[in-house]
Amino acid sequence: MAAAQAVQEMRTRVVLGEFGVRNVHTTDFPGNYSGYDDAWDQNRFEKNFRVDVVHLDENSLEFDMVGIDAAIANAFRRILLAEVPTMAVEKVLVYNNTSIVQDEILAHRLGLIPIHADPRLFEYRNQGDEEGTEIDTLQFRLQVRCTRNPHAAKDSSDPNELYVNHKVYTRHMTWVPLGNQADLFPEGTIRPVHDDILIAQLRPGQEIDLLMHCVKGIGKKVARVANPRLDTFSREVFRNEKLKKLVRLARVRDHYIFSVESTGVLPPEVLVSEAIKVLMGKCRRFLDELDAVQMD
Repeated sequence: MAAAQAVQEMRTRVVLGEFGVRNVHTTDFPGNYSGYDDAWDQNRFEKNFRVDVVHLDENSLEFDMVGIDAAIANAFRRILLAEVPTMAVEKVLVYNNTSIVQDEILAHRLGLIPIHADPRLFEYRNQGDEEGTEIDTLQFRLQVRCTRNPHAAKDSSDPNELYVNHKVYTRHMTWVPLGNQADLFPEGTIRPVHDDILIAQLRPGQEIDLLMHCVKGIGKKVARVANPRLDTFSREVFRNEKLKKLVRLARVRDHYIFSVESTGVLPPEVLVSEAIKVLMGKCRRFLDELDAVQMD
């Protein structure tokens, strides 16, 4: 009986001990345990697998994924983090920059600004294409010059009163339509997600004048995946000599908690569906590779 319970624990639980974690590797593969049929079965998988939505709002989604192997859950996590396409600034053409921010740092900052544009409506830019077209590129202009405020009080020391345009925000970014983009996208739909992101600070006489090209790409942090409910798992109980013998800490092996936070470019549920499409595409390519090997 004890042996059967130990085997069941190894198959279904990840155990947190005082000095380490046990049963971290998946072991329920065919033939590993006597008396268990661990061959993969589609009907059994469909019966046991489920997704429970815990919370959903405009920018965040939390759900439980149950009945899935750790490798698949981790692949889904990595795709959410790095392989869901988005539109982001890739090239910055600097015409004039007399601020204290170097051109390279300024370009890097601009590349981190989330752009409110559905990447599904655009194509990937062809490698080697420098100009871009209306189907693969968005263009923004940033032109701000700082001047003194002639109406400021003489004894004022507040930069907000002394200077005009001394803070450069994302609201200063102006969309410049390419081709027929003005007909395809209503005014105000193509813009930075937030208009109050500070880009740089200027002083009278300083100016920033540049042109940005946004393209479709992957590897951008449009989603942040974390496990807030797992983060509360503390092993402080093992510090108590009396309690540590009475408490057992474990996690269900095939139960994963996902918390997806969007930057506002796409709703979180769309991010999840796009990640599923990417994972399905990887599976199809893998099956095609297997078929090609068998034919050879």
